[in-house]
Amino acid sequence: MEEIKGLEEKILVSITGTKDRHWRNKIKEINKFGIEKVALFLERFHEKQIQEIYKALLDSKIKEIPLVHIKDETKKEELDFLSKKFNSVYFTIHESGFDSLKKWKGCYRKLYLEMDVNNFVSQSVEVSKIGGFCIDLSHFKVQLNKWSKEFEYILKRRHSAHYFDCNHLNGYSAKDNDDLHTIRNLKDFDYLKSLPKFLFGNVIALEVENSISQQLEFKKYLSEFLGNFLKDEIEN
Repeated sequence: MEEIKGLEEKILVSITGTKDRHWRNKIKEINKFGIEKVALFLERFHEKQIQEIYKALLDSKIKEIPLVHIKDETKKEELDFLSKKFNSVYFTIHESGFDSLKKWKGCYRKLYLEMDVNNFVSQSVEVSKIGGFCIDLSHFKVQLNKWSKEFEYILKRRHSAHYFDCNHLNGYSAKDNDDLHTIRNLKDFDYLKSLPKFLFGNVIALEVENSISQQLEFKKYLSEFLGNFLKDEIEN
């Protein structure tokens, strides 16, 4: 990972959700705060919503969207659009994305794999074909606790630093050994201190349902929290 200096720049607030009001409210807040760089999670929006989101993005104050979590149905033309208009360089996919990899030909090195948590890795999954991993940090915590097939797949490649360029960051429930997408307490981020530093990449996208104003608070907290944690890890 690069120097801790500038960590706040690496943590991005994100447009997430399922309903129109979710993305509309977030873009409204983004414009209000004058935020120019965000992440975008398209996975749970349907096609009509996504087209409306693209139009709203063009009319917004957003200039950069480094990380976009795409759907298996996302067309290559959409990747080209996001790359050209918003300098998108990390398109994150699930394991199922390898079944439709050919349609993204020419963009393979921009694709990053978010592993599942079902203790199964299909033979079609080959991270060497794409840019690398997008480590969902709470997923990794779940995988670690289960010592799952996904955890082993990632761990075997821990010495290939170029694979670990980006992250999804949300909360974690120790009680349920599960991720949290709505943060109610900053302690929901405490699990991050138990993770190895090789996981942390150059772009860290908040994958939470909370409002942008709340995400900005999380970003400020996490910049200091992770900065101290990673600095201690490096010094020790």
